[in-house]
Amino acid sequence: MERTAPPPEPAAPTPADAPFSDVAGLLDGMPRQRSPRETAVAGGGEPAPAAAPRSHTLRPWLLLPTPTGTPFTFGYATLLCLTSLIAAYADPALVHALLQGSSTDMAHLVRTPELVLIGSALWVAGGVTSPFAIAFVLVLTALERRIGGLRTAGVFLLGHVLATLATEVPVGLAVLAGHLPDSSLHRLDYGVSFGVAAGIGALAGLLPLWLRLPLLAGFGWMLIQDLLAFTDPLTNWGHLIALGIGLATWPVVRRSYAARLHPAGV
Repeated sequence: MERTAPPPEPAAPTPADAPFSDVAGLLDGMPRQRSPRETAVAGGGEPAPAAAPRSHTLRPWLLLPTPTGTPFTFGYATLLCLTSLIAAYADPALVHALLQGSSTDMAHLVRTPELVLIGSALWVAGGVTSPFAIAFVLVLTALERRIGGLRTAGVFLLGHVLATLATEVPVGLAVLAGHLPDSSLHRLDYGVSFGVAAGIGALAGLLPLWLRLPLLAGFGWMLIQDLLAFTDPLTNWGHLIALGIGLATWPVVRRSYAARLHPAGV
């Protein structure tokens, strides 16, 4: 004789005041919502990362050099501060001898070109409060943050050396031709202004148009006014030449800037 199973007993009704942990089975019949990860996997792709909020907080300290962020500008600025203190407080006769020995006049360029080209860039004409000293800190800091210390040093030295040679070599030729006296071979010439002017020209190529145009217009107008004043035409022409050298570096600095923003393989 075949035995049959007893009929199932009816489920006990759930009390109205039962806690939710006891009625979890009531929702089993509802379709479960997919998580974002499950949705992405089902669609054959990786889950999209959450977009990081963009910070618009102003950080003015980035305008100044730091030992880790901009080591070239920071070290160079520290050295210029030291030489400026020497120029301000050392014996005037010693200071004059140091400046004369560092001058990139034609007489020194013929004898010791490497020494004076480096030595002349260790001094700031007018001290650390001069416009070019302030521009040195702001411009080279901004440039180094964009293209690195080595390339920033290259732009600075290119402007300093080429603009010096472009202004001093014609003086030597004019003396040889008898158009200038021999004293023109010993004019005192030192400072960082040629390198700074080249840095301004290079930095302008990395700025958006609304910043580039005012920078070039304002600095260019200042240089033209100095040239028209005719107080120091060789130096004033040197500033314009150095600015042009900085402008000529745009293809190089732009490639360097793009490479830092988008490294290879990233």
